Amino acid sequence: MKVEALIFDMDGTMIDSMPWHAKSWVVFARNHKLDIDVSDLLARTTGRTGVECMRVLFDDRVLSDAECEALVHEKETIYRDLFHDNFTEVAGFTAFAKAAVARGLKIAVGTAGDKHNIEFAMSRLKMDPLPLAIVGGDEGLTGKPTPAIFLEAARRIGADPARCIVFEDAPFGIEAARRGGMRAVAVCSTHTAQELSGPHVMAAVRDYEELAQSNFLETLDATA
Repeated sequence: MKVEALIFDMDGTMIDSMPWHAKSWVVFARNHKLDIDVSDLLARTTGRTGVECMRVLFDDRVLSDAECEALVHEKETIYRDLFHDNFTEVAGFTAFAKAAVARGLKIAVGTAGDKHNIEFAMSRLKMDPLPLAIVGGDEGLTGKPTPAIFLEAARRIGADPARCIVFEDAPFGIEAARRGGMRAVAVCSTHTAQELSGPHVMAAVRDYEELAQSNFLETLDATA
């Protein structure tokens, strides 16, 4: 089937941010006198919205949405402070996205990150051209592994989900693509190819430089 659009997750897929999210969880937990296993927490929350993450972490408490949002703001402020001077994209991302647009493909972003993290990332990536749509995790949609964020991204750019390819670095995101009827590319910046496998996964690569070297875009049957 012809490809119409590429939809990118953000953290760990566009930007190399996951180590800094992990560090921020450590600081956040220490501030709240919580004893956490960071690897386990990330496995249970990566791809979920901030509110969902807080309800997973504070599973012994009943938190209102407002309480969750305040906790998310605290945690993500720590993350941005830590990542600020260490900001890097996943190697080759912006060049790959620009090449995709040049081939007539629509570009969108579907992330569980909130508007502050989106602005933080986009102001530093300086994508040219910008994505046609960015769907965030603070817009009232359910997080991954449900496909809501990816389906909304496809809707906003007028793309058939079956003609979209999702780029993801986390198991919940790969599963969300499957549930949304989309194909996927596994970006193995934080997980192994085996952890990101599935019948809908077209390729598993370390980064976009590796993907470009494989002539991935040239092999696609694009609609434009």
